[in-house]
Amino acid sequence: MQKKSFNALARWVHIYLSMFGFAALFFFAFTGMTLNHPEWISGNQKVKRVTGIIDPSLLLAGDSTTATRDYVVNMIRSSHNIKAGLSDFRIDDYECSVSFSGPGYSADGFIERSTGTYEMTITSAGLIGVLNDIHKGSETGAHWTWIIDISAVVMVVVSLTGFIMIFFISKRKLPGLTVALIGAVIFVFLLFSSLFP
Repeated sequence: MQKKSFNALARWVHIYLSMFGFAALFFFAFTGMTLNHPEWISGNQKVKRVTGIIDPSLLLAGDSTTATRDYVVNMIRSSHNIKAGLSDFRIDDYECSVSFSGPGYSADGFIERSTGTYEMTITSAGLIGVLNDIHKGSETGAHWTWIIDISAVVMVVVSLTGFIMIFFISKRKLPGLTVALIGAVIFVFLLFSSLFP
């Protein structure tokens, strides 16, 4: 491949992949910053406790996989408007425990088998908390894991094609490579200084 056509290809890939991945790049850059400053969302976290009662005859010992679980989970969901996925359900001789979790959200409770009474603690971290968990892939499912991986590949290709393009601009090549080297040295220095203070 000739130098001119390779340059054109690198430029084409860089421009259009940058535009294609703009939303993902902006999202991960923004949430990377909010993850680095958890104090920005500390005041937005809301915790509430709710109580209720379930027919104790439905809480069969050791039955955690059949209709008992489905009934309990659906009843608690509908009573307290819980939309997160079920993350844990257990029954022992004395109590049941149930947990729901999603990005920026959790609901955990214990049900007393003898009386059917329960208490749930529902924690919501607000919009930024939700976005931070989505950034990390926490409680988001396998589909979002693929999106994170694809976004990472797009960002790597955009970075590499941008770097490659400097080699085709004679007047800017030396200053550009010098700036890249300085940036890399500073980044590595800051990395190691934070790892080994």
